[in-house]
Amino acid sequence: MSYVDEVIERVIKENPNEPEFHQAVREVLDSLKVVVDANEEAFRKDALLERIVNPERQIKFRVPWIDDNGNVQVNTGYRVQFNSAIGPYKGGIRLHPSVNLGIIKFLGFEQIFKNSLTGLPIGGGKGGSDFDPKGKSDREIMSFCQSFMTELCKYIGADTDVPAGDIGTGAREIGYMYGQYKRIRGVFEGVLTGKGLSYGGSLARKQATGYGLLYIVEEMLKCKGDSLEGKTAIVSGAGNVAIYAIEKAQQLGAKVLTASDSTGWVYDPEGIDLEALKEIKEVKRARLTEYKNYRPNSEYHEGRGVWTVKADIALPCATQNELDLDDAKALVANSVKVVAEGANMPTTREATEYLQENGVVFLPGKAANAGGVATSALEMSQNSERLHWSFEEVDSKLQGIMINLFHNIDDAAKKYGFEGNYVAGANIAGFEKVVDAMNAQGIV
Repeated sequence: MSYVDEVIERVIKENPNEPEFHQAVREVLDSLKVVVDANEEAFRKDALLERIVNPERQIKFRVPWIDDNGNVQVNTGYRVQFNSAIGPYKGGIRLHPSVNLGIIKFLGFEQIFKNSLTGLPIGGGKGGSDFDPKGKSDREIMSFCQSFMTELCKYIGADTDVPAGDIGTGAREIGYMYGQYKRIRGVFEGVLTGKGLSYGGSLARKQATGYGLLYIVEEMLKCKGDSLEGKTAIVSGAGNVAIYAIEKAQQLGAKVLTASDSTGWVYDPEGIDLEALKEIKEVKRARLTEYKNYRPNSEYHEGRGVWTVKADIALPCATQNELDLDDAKALVANSVKVVAEGANMPTTREATEYLQENGVVFLPGKAANAGGVATSALEMSQNSERLHWSFEEVDSKLQGIMINLFHNIDDAAKKYGFEGNYVAGANIAGFEKVVDAMNAQGIV
């Protein structure tokens, strides 16, 4: 049995009932076999893979809070500090009923390589809770966030661990968490990113993941003598990532036909009305069932179905494992040319392999959605310097990061004989930088 297979087997045995974590480890390590096999003796001697798949620290804690009826509710909070070889832990806080330790570990593990790919000095971590912000009042959200941060603040700091937003954690939640951190620790520092502009936030942070996704797609197409101009695209999701992916896609000349939320999806043959989408989701915090009130010619469908719409480009921007093998077959049947992940691991492994086998260009999330964490790192820089950069300056830096990132994963894929396989290229490029740092720092 190869060293890679041994480690995967051990991960599954030692972390039962964590299928998302198993999936992430298997996907990364399988594509690293060519690198690991070339260095197997040294890596095995130093237990390198065992150290990289085991978090440096896992924190699990109780989060009691009081609802508007005066009843005490209890949720579970998590923070997994996975790897700090190249910088402070960096990764979002996810608030969603599906959150458990396995999902946080999968996200944190992916974050190691994603953060490495940005070229910025940030390590990998992730956190969250099974708390559901949907349907809660602002007062209940504040009660939860203050309780969550009362415990989390013991383990984070501007030079230790810098959380950010994620699913369920937007500007409102970050504000409440930051206020509680400052109240307890008594310091005003860049400990959270995604903050409001009035207290240390960065312009372009809200747009960063969606914009970055389109910047890397455009660069990839440019290298093939093509562009987004005149292309059609289908997008899943209707949160920050999806909204600003749609915005940038439209700015670059593509027509976006779909958006979705947890209850259904819309198809607009004339192209998604971005202002209507923002009004529904960012202002009203409502469901996409309202979209037809703005665009009578659009279609609303319950459940899933975005991937059945014919388009040139597919951008999954909702959640993990939302695009399965049947969806991949539908995309291939409709002659999709590119699938680029705006969410974290939204495509199942079987679907990814099917797309690649059928000639679809596939850009994995750890590369394609790295714009968000890259801009979070730029926010950290602004906080450290006590400066506030313009939108154009941040956006320009983001575009440069995503262009460089594409060429790094492209070069890594070519170097090891995987030209065009950007999953392998992303994993190898991210891994090599982390390994260099780990080896330089000794067995820690």
